Amino acid sequence: MNILNTSLPGVLIIEPRVFSDERGFFKETFSQERYREKAGITQPFVQDNYSRSGHHVLRGLHFQRTRPQGKLISVTRGTIFDVAVDIKPESETFGRYVGVELSESNHRQLWLPPGYAHGFCVLSEEADLSYKCTDYYHPDDEGGLAWNCPRLAIAWPVPQPLLSPKDSRHPGLEQFQRPSQQERP
Repeated sequence: MNILNTSLPGVLIIEPRVFSDERGFFKETFSQERYREKAGITQPFVQDNYSRSGHHVLRGLHFQRTRPQGKLISVTRGTIFDVAVDIKPESETFGRYVGVELSESNHRQLWLPPGYAHGFCVLSEEADLSYKCTDYYHPDDEGGLAWNCPRLAIAWPVPQPLLSPKDSRHPGLEQFQRPSQQERP
């Protein structure tokens, strides 16, 4: 397995070993020991999720406010543009993002440690994602960040994505700043 660092602390692109022949392929999508030793992922996973979305659907950017989740994201069918945003105001990389294409053909995974917002848009006709989480989903703890926040300037490859009503109403990055950090008129 190959581990690629990104510009955000702890956010990793993982390229698992894939064994292919004329019959198809085999890959190990997670091994606690190997991922701990090679990628430094030490948190236990407590919940697995599976998601299917259609062409140009954008989901996100999502996070949990007080019980942040680490996520190991894989695409089992299709292609997505996956995004992690640093939402920790004390971080040197606050407000920066990493975007990476994940697909069934490149077999890449994205690891987001707790403390990042996550979102993705679908580039293929449909895409199926599976992701492991380090904490349970708590509906009353969920938060969202505007996918098109000008301060983030995410280079989404889909100019007019399909959004849920909830995802279209998320506030921008200003929600994470302390009052002394907010711009004055």
